[in-house]
Amino acid sequence: MPFPETSLATIDTPAVLVDLDIARSNIARFQAYADAHGIAVRPHIKTHKLPAIAEMQLDAGAIGITCQKVSEAEAMIAGSDAIRDVLITYNILGGEKLEHLKALAKKVKLRVVADNRTVVDGLSAAFAGEVAPLSVLVECNTGANRCGVATPEEADALAAVIDAAPGLVFGGLMTYPPAGGEAGVERFMGAAKDLIEARGIAVPMITSGGTPSMMHAAEAPVTTEYRPGTYVYNDRSLVSRGVCGWEDCALTVLATVVSVPAPDRAIIDAGSKTLTSDLLGLSGYGHVLGRDDIAIDQLSEEHGRLVSTGPIGLKVGDKLRIVPNHACVVTNMVDTLKITGAGHDGIETWPVAARGRIV
Repeated sequence: MPFPETSLATIDTPAVLVDLDIARSNIARFQAYADAHGIAVRPHIKTHKLPAIAEMQLDAGAIGITCQKVSEAEAMIAGSDAIRDVLITYNILGGEKLEHLKALAKKVKLRVVADNRTVVDGLSAAFAGEVAPLSVLVECNTGANRCGVATPEEADALAAVIDAAPGLVFGGLMTYPPAGGEAGVERFMGAAKDLIEARGIAVPMITSGGTPSMMHAAEAPVTTEYRPGTYVYNDRSLVSRGVCGWEDCALTVLATVVSVPAPDRAIIDAGSKTLTSDLLGLSGYGHVLGRDDIAIDQLSEEHGRLVSTGPIGLKVGDKLRIVPNHACVVTNMVDTLKITGAGHDGIETWPVAARGRIV
């Protein structure tokens, strides 16, 4: 690993480390797949929240970025002159958010989504007096059972509402499917597209996403673009799915052993405020690199408990690198990251530009 032990010894813990060489390799891998299949790439920046890494993705061939919240998009745009095409994949409600959205629309090519008439009406009221209309996509539920209209017929009906709404223009269809849900995406989006086009309304783009199935994106050929997020860093959940290996995990948590109260047990200074309590179907709260025999079986806010079936072989002061279950949440819990690779000398400290941008 490019983080040498001598450098790790100088880093105060807990700390979140990012290897830009691994991140760049991860970016290039999916971009090559997408290019080979004629799919545009619009990465979701929720994983890294860093304008500099978004620029790496754009330089590799991405057409724009995906954000989840208005304030997140504001932070990314403020941090980079290269970010000029943004999709916000979240129902936007409330006067204050809509005012911010109008300001964003004057700075970049902006698209948003909606899955209900209330959201569409609010967007229309906000943009009816603007010079340029706002592009709005219909979010569709293709099996993940989160947001999204439930049927192609509902997608068609909402597309017609958007098309007729003052200040808006219909922008296409969007989904976040379950892993392995390509067949469902193809069926739903194909049917919705046919219905909408039969009205004489064009469907400019059909966007799908999700890192676990990203290397199968072409199995839903109706899709015109794809929005992977976690792929830039990878994490334990993706290793467990066979999507990547430990060597592909660009983000790790550096922790220090602060207590060894029993031969088979140790305590580290990274708890739920660093590693996240997300399990994502896994047992335990992260993987200790180089120590397959250790499980992180319990977290409190500032403590992580490590256990082993035999002697744990650790002493107070030892430092460990951990691949967290869910990298995206870890990024949002720290103010700064320790960065190495991609031509940077030594270890740099970068602020997480869009940290805490949840409005």
